[in-house]
Amino acid sequence: MCKKSFVCLLIGTLGIFFNNAFSQSKDIPAELYKASTIPDSLKKDANAVVRYSLKEVTVKGPGRKVARSHRIITILNEKAEGEASVGLGYEPKFNSVNTIEMMVYDADGKLIKKYRKGDMYDRAAYDDMSIITDDRIISTRHTIVSYPVTVEKITEMSSNSFLDLGEWQIQEPDIAVQNSVYRIIVNPAVGFRFKNKHTSIRPEISKGDMDSYTWQVKNLKAIKLEDDAVDWQVLPGIFFAANSFEYGGIPGDISSWKNYGKWQLGLNADVNSLTPARAEEIRQMVAGLKADKEKVKFLYEYLQHNVRYVSIQLGIGGLKPFPATFVDQKKYGDCKALSNYMFALLKAVGIPSYYAIVRGGENKEPADPEFPADPFNHIILCVPLKGDTTWLECTNTLKPFGKLGTFTENRNALLITEDGGKLVNTPKSTIDDNHFKSEVHLVLDADGGAKAKMQLWVTGGYRDEFLGLDQEKADDQKKMLIQHFGLKQPSALELKPVEDKEGTKEVDVDMEYDRFCDIISGDKRFYKPRVFNLWQLTLPVLEKRKSDYYFEFPMQKTCVTTIDLPQGFEVETMPANASLKFSYGNYEVNYVYDAAKNQIISTAKFNLTRYAIPAAKYNEMQEYMDNIAKVQNKKLVIRKKA
Repeated sequence: MCKKSFVCLLIGTLGIFFNNAFSQSKDIPAELYKASTIPDSLKKDANAVVRYSLKEVTVKGPGRKVARSHRIITILNEKAEGEASVGLGYEPKFNSVNTIEMMVYDADGKLIKKYRKGDMYDRAAYDDMSIITDDRIISTRHTIVSYPVTVEKITEMSSNSFLDLGEWQIQEPDIAVQNSVYRIIVNPAVGFRFKNKHTSIRPEISKGDMDSYTWQVKNLKAIKLEDDAVDWQVLPGIFFAANSFEYGGIPGDISSWKNYGKWQLGLNADVNSLTPARAEEIRQMVAGLKADKEKVKFLYEYLQHNVRYVSIQLGIGGLKPFPATFVDQKKYGDCKALSNYMFALLKAVGIPSYYAIVRGGENKEPADPEFPADPFNHIILCVPLKGDTTWLECTNTLKPFGKLGTFTENRNALLITEDGGKLVNTPKSTIDDNHFKSEVHLVLDADGGAKAKMQLWVTGGYRDEFLGLDQEKADDQKKMLIQHFGLKQPSALELKPVEDKEGTKEVDVDMEYDRFCDIISGDKRFYKPRVFNLWQLTLPVLEKRKSDYYFEFPMQKTCVTTIDLPQGFEVETMPANASLKFSYGNYEVNYVYDAAKNQIISTAKFNLTRYAIPAAKYNEMQEYMDNIAKVQNKKLVIRKKA
């Protein structure tokens, strides 16, 4: 005789509810609200457990849908406290929030708090850069007193405009899933599509006047992301899209990248030109320049010096740029408006360019060439100069001409061409783009103190880290530099402002140390032979890495350190030269002692040629970085002359 466990019975019961219409609280077994009924297997590595989740999206036709969600999650510790909140973003012209509520239960499943729609904040959704927006957000958050706690959320929102159907993120990091269902009920006329990512689950499909697709997962253990892995390469999910869409009353087709580009082309058609008089003024501005690239550079820098970025989310879902004439008059705009304005400036002087839609964010997931949809959130500009395609980040007044940076590099961008959309790859930076060059002059004194002059010249991603440092308060400057370089605490530190020129930021720092040496023993002094280590990262030993390891960018770092020994001292022991290699980089350091000047000059170099390191190379990289740390820990020993 076989005896079913409680978990098996519970899953069977839930299956009934998941296959019926959208459920409400009264349909849910009481056991799901009790933390004690969570299977032990789901608690491992989990900060929370999704007990029950049903997301149902009904697509009535192009641009028309209703999305309902019912989710019960037990929060096990403070790392998942953000789950004790509920919120919906919406645009009143295109969306309406029909239902939003949240219930909170104690460990035994007793209701302790209920939040209704009228209890929640309904406000404009804005950030520090937005001056005006159509977007709104309705939300609330519960303050957790003790753990575990169970939170139930029920929402429903109707939409009369949408581009695509988004994604079902089956799991989030460190959250286990006991039972979850995603259902799409769709009018077959819209041309529904889906694509799996890191999962092989298939839907149950029912065909009719409205087609139904239902996916279900059970008992998924928590996924703990490895350090410096990216979630989109690991977490399971399913992408959804409808070929036919409608936004703001404008129909479109997203069955191909070309067709989607045609829709955006039509959206921009009446806003991408300057007035004839203003266009003539722009032509006069570049009349003395012969090469097209010179003209592009001049107009890009004109944009940077005369127009500022301000987020303006108005109109067709934040998809249509404000007219170029508006930006020309008001001198501000968001990424859409500024890129469109740059397009208009170039158009005025007869240089073609392409409005380019991209997903911005460091190491973000690129658009899938095989699945046309709308995963984008940013606009840049592509200028196809003969034999020298140039990309322009139009929102950043400090970005060097022709450089994108980590926010949009190595990404699939959709160019809006005369023939429609064309998906292309944005450039990726090299070690020459992200250069960290430093020179340090270190003067030691006989009592163990020191004075140091440090000069840095940084480009690319390193430049971005130091921009604005000059404007910080002195204490904040000191704190940032000490943390960034792992400096010994200086007794005095002064940052000297230096102009940022041609994409290279210079940083000059003077420091004094009452005690710089590590050990004083009789007539000997033991030193770390540098002010800072050129490379500071070390990695834990792993039996097997599963995910690729991501840095921010490839890089080239150098440091030349000149050390003046105290009068009356000489070198006893100098660190040995070293040369270390890794599949995607190398480190070397060498020391030269000039007895006549009583001076040591060391030159250290570190190169990382690839920013995404394959998991199979992790152990090699870990050993390589350990060896760098050992080399950098070698001491310089000086002694008083006899």
